[in-house]
Amino acid sequence: MPSRAMLYRRPSEPQAIEVVFDQEIYLVRLRRHRQARRYTLRVQAATRDVVLTMPPRGTLREACDFARKHGGWIATRMCRLPEAAPFAPGTVLPLRGVPHRVVHRRLARGTVWTEVGSDGERLMCVAGDPPHIERRIRDFLHREAKRDLEAAAHAYADQIGVALKRISIRDQTSRWGSCSTTGALSFSWRLILAPRYVLDYLAAHEVSHLIEMNHSARFWRLLHRMCPDMRRAKVWLDLNGADLHRYGLWPDDLGSTRVGRRRSIAG
Repeated sequence: MPSRAMLYRRPSEPQAIEVVFDQEIYLVRLRRHRQARRYTLRVQAATRDVVLTMPPRGTLREACDFARKHGGWIATRMCRLPEAAPFAPGTVLPLRGVPHRVVHRRLARGTVWTEVGSDGERLMCVAGDPPHIERRIRDFLHREAKRDLEAAAHAYADQIGVALKRISIRDQTSRWGSCSTTGALSFSWRLILAPRYVLDYLAAHEVSHLIEMNHSARFWRLLHRMCPDMRRAKVWLDLNGADLHRYGLWPDDLGSTRVGRRRSIAG
């Protein structure tokens, strides 16, 4: 059965609108919410989406006027987003919190590995043809994240005497980890970019939910007992968590389906 908010959507209503400001075009995604009482704008740092929330009875004309009136706000927020760091040669990527510069070794055997250069610089080396670099780095980071998170989760599960069912690694944008009612754990692969104590904290956090499916005082006591470094990890995430989402993005990636991208007006 459709939600009440959807009942007010016109069949021809677009999913996004364009806002022009200072010779740049910003795509703004429209979203109706049945509890919304006014028009609101927000920029999602993880996905670089610009989202305009509309009340159920709001009109497309009002939404367009509101978005265009706040074109300067949109431009400012988009410019404040961390610089994109594509998976490409020359990019410096953190691996377990340690910076590694991506180096292309086209004729080398293998896929992706790390090494220390003659000057002491840490390198992330990628073999193969240039079109495969991005995919190989992404696959490597997924594998490393899966290995570290599975090891940490199993260690914490053994510590409190619970059994793990399933662990999945995804590219989550709204949370770093989750625990379903069935006991399945899910984590963001981007945790492999953070220091090890941050990854350990998130693993302990979700394992704790296998006993306390809430955030009660008992949950936090259990988590602190399992992970004494949790406050340090939470502070790091508050300060640096959003920055992890810039890795793997290309500047002004117009080929993306994400509507928060911007492009210049030709001519």
